[in-house]
Amino acid sequence: MRRAALFAMAGGWLAATAAQAAPLPRIASTNVCTDQLLMTLADPPQIAGLSPYSRDPAQSWLAAEAHRFRKLSGNAEDLLMLRPDLVVSGSYDKRATRELLKQQGVHLVAFNVVPESLDEVKAQIRQMAALTGHPDRAAAEVARLDQAIAGARRAVAQKPLKVLPLWRRGWVSGQGSLINLLFAEIGLANAAGDLGIASGGFASLEAIIKARPDLILVADGGDFAEDEGTALLLHPALEKFYPASKRIIIPERLTVCGGVMLADALDLLVKELARVAR
Repeated sequence: MRRAALFAMAGGWLAATAAQAAPLPRIASTNVCTDQLLMTLADPPQIAGLSPYSRDPAQSWLAAEAHRFRKLSGNAEDLLMLRPDLVVSGSYDKRATRELLKQQGVHLVAFNVVPESLDEVKAQIRQMAALTGHPDRAAAEVARLDQAIAGARRAVAQKPLKVLPLWRRGWVSGQGSLINLLFAEIGLANAAGDLGIASGGFASLEAIIKARPDLILVADGGDFAEDEGTALLLHPALEKFYPASKRIIIPERLTVCGGVMLADALDLLVKELARVAR
């Protein structure tokens, strides 16, 4: 009996050792959101390639780091030549590309890049960590997000506010957006509803001023309009009612995707609320 037990223990140890020695998967990403999850949770040698938008600083929180890795074209041919162990993509990426990869036997996992809750964001962090072979890394990132949520709740509780998320050309983020998820989680009111905007839509300058939110949230605090899309945000009438002291600045790259960057977005939000309160 004792010998059998010893053999069983030895067998278990050998199995565990073999599992630890197993090579980690090489993974390619075809979506800017899965790019960032992958870069956060995988070892650099595991990353076979990233999406065409991985280096775009307007969309990617890790654009600078993405230069270390191969940039893919977005077509199936790249991936078939690379032959990674796994491809991670967005559920709304080109269906034809995803179907072709599956037909060729490529292991593909699609992520919902428009998560419906912060619990889903946390679940995706855990899922990517498991796929990379580093499930332990998810705990630290989820804890960091939880800590940022708690800090933002404390900051908002001091003074409930109604904030209008306002982007290029007067686009307002409503229900279903990551900004709205963050607002709801920490207790900020989204003023989009006061403009009759549900899931998102364009608002005129007159409608914005008439709604009179306490603050507006913008992606850039610069005083130069790069194009017509940003000109509305610097309109004299809007600046009169919403000068820098009534504008929260959160770069768009922090809220394009659900992931660990949302912790940075919330930490920055707390700092911005403190700034405008002075």
